[in-house]
Amino acid sequence: MPTRQLRIVIINSVPHMEEDHDPVAHAQSQHRAEALRHGLTEAGYNIIAALPADLSLPDQIARLQPDMIIIEAESDARDVLEHIVIATRDERRPIVMFTEDDDTSSMEAAMAAGVTAYIVAGLHSERVKPVLDVALARFRQEQKLLTELSETKLKLAERKLVERAKGVLMARNGLSEDQAYQKLRGLAMNKNLKLSDVAQRILDAEDLLG
Repeated sequence: MPTRQLRIVIINSVPHMEEDHDPVAHAQSQHRAEALRHGLTEAGYNIIAALPADLSLPDQIARLQPDMIIIEAESDARDVLEHIVIATRDERRPIVMFTEDDDTSSMEAAMAAGVTAYIVAGLHSERVKPVLDVALARFRQEQKLLTELSETKLKLAERKLVERAKGVLMARNGLSEDQAYQKLRGLAMNKNLKLSDVAQRILDAEDLLG
C-alpha cells in the first residue's frame, strides 16, 4: 500500500483544557498534537477524520474504514481502548498510540487491546513516518502469521476428519486403510468436493445410522 494512499483516523483521548485544569500539560498535549499532524502531512498521509474517544467510535470506524488508527493519549486510556477493541473486533487494523504514560501495565493493556505500536513521549514530526512504517510492517507480519496459523489449524482439522472417515469405511466395508482412502478420494473426485467435505458427509451419515 503506497504511503500517500494510507487513510488515517486520529482518536484524541487527551482532556480538554477545562477538564484537566493544567496549563502546562495542556500546552504539551497541543504541541504533541501539532507535531503529529505536521509529521503526517509532511509524509503525505491522508487524515480522513479526527474523532473523540466516545461511544460512537465503533460506528465511525466502521463507516470511515481507515487503513490505520492513531491514538493520542496522555494517560489512562482504558476507555478509548475499550472502544477500539469493539471497533476492530471484526476487522483488524494497525493502531499506533502516542502517549505520555510509561506505565508497564498501561502498555500491556494497550497491546492486549490490539495496539500495534505504543510510543511514549518525545514525539517529533520527523519521527512520525518511520514509526508508522514500522507499525505497518509489524501489523502485516502479524496478520501473515495469524493467517498461516489459521490455515495450519484448518488443515489439521481436515486431516482428522479424513482419518475418522477412513476408520468408518474400514469398519463398515472391511477395507484396508489404503482402500478406504482411495474410496474417499474417488467419491471426492466424482462429486467435485474436497476430501474433507466427503469425509464429513460420511461421518454425518454414520451418526444418523447410529
